[in-house]
Amino acid sequence: MNLHLPDFLFVVTLATAAAAPALGQDAVPAVGPANRSDIQGAASVPDFSGIWAHLTWPDVELPLSGPGPVKNLTRRNGVPDIYKLIGDYNNPILKPQAAEAVKKQGEIESSAGTAPTPSNQCWPGGVPFVLFSNVGMQMLQQRDHITILYTNDHEVRHVRMNQPHPAQVKPSWYGNSVGHYEGNTLVIDTIGVKMGPFAMLDMYGTPRSPALHVVERYRLLDHKKHRNAASKILAASGEIPGWSPIPTTWARGYNLNSPSRMTACLPRLGQRR
Repeated sequence: MNLHLPDFLFVVTLATAAAAPALGQDAVPAVGPANRSDIQGAASVPDFSGIWAHLTWPDVELPLSGPGPVKNLTRRNGVPDIYKLIGDYNNPILKPQAAEAVKKQGEIESSAGTAPTPSNQCWPGGVPFVLFSNVGMQMLQQRDHITILYTNDHEVRHVRMNQPHPAQVKPSWYGNSVGHYEGNTLVIDTIGVKMGPFAMLDMYGTPRSPALHVVERYRLLDHKKHRNAASKILAASGEIPGWSPIPTTWARGYNLNSPSRMTACLPRLGQRR
């Protein structure tokens, strides 16, 4: 890999599992890629080493077409106000129950100053919240395992490579993740994300289901060929069971960065993970 390529793109797709288990159930049916026989050689695996950072916190890039994820309604000096996160509850991707949850979260943010999220309550964010709440990340690639380190709260994810999900998956904070390479693209498939007291998809309180199924796609881009932000969008679609009637796409571009500062949440009295 040319380490001078500064642009790194991933697309996050949220899709349903085959069947939605009951809330609080200890295990969920496994879905996702089976054991793969077409494992790539080390020479053809893309090199994602380095510290990566993005500047679009907490929102993500809009898709080239169709509805996008929930965005911030508040503005400061003509740009989204990162100190006042009020989600657009009129976004057409939201079903009535989800729209009401986003609206309620915004009302708390507007009146109380800060609405509760996993990050400000010192709870694990889960997937895909961890993708939206963190500014920086580092990916440690091994042949049979990938470790992803995030800048906030010592959050770590583990991805088993070229393996299927177990027949029964016990829910955990970051779910059960398996990955494989499709040419120059890393595909990570995650199920079994635990439902905590602040379970949400994003910083705006968009709720999620226990049957959540997340697919992430990571690939390198040539900076000289992709200066236009619109060209950084790789189309993908999926559904959030019970909440989103319209398939939507999530995308985020990362740039190579100098070593990032790690941050940690200071737990409040009585709060535990």
